[in-house]
Amino acid sequence: QVQLVESGGGLVQPGGSLRLSCEARGSISRFNTMGWYRQAPGDQRELVADITSAGSTHYADSVKGRFTISRDSAKNTAYLQMNDLKPEDTAVFYCHLFYPIAQRGYWGQGTQVTVSS
Repeated sequence: QVQLVESGGGLVQPGGSLRLSCEARGSISRFNTMGWYRQAPGDQRELVADITSAGSTHYADSVKGRFTISRDSAKNTAYLQMNDLKPEDTAVFYCHLFYPIAQRGYWGQGTQVTVSS
């Protein structure tokens, strides 16, 4: 059983920063991809960024240069550092863990990020 525990969301002013954390608990295989998705009201869930167990990263065009994803594999934890936040970044952010060989994924419960003055 895999549980993803997210933290770090909140309210921030435009131009501000937040850091999200996602800890994977349970029996975690070392070969996985961890990522962050977001969903704004009325919109589909979209990929923000992900990182493989080898450290390869991928970002949505809308966050390149502002967001940085990283991971501590020893702690089974992924981080999303978000800088220069904009009102359009407001959404519920979800952590995702994916096993590419088994083609199986898990979701966190989501954490709200609100960017507003």
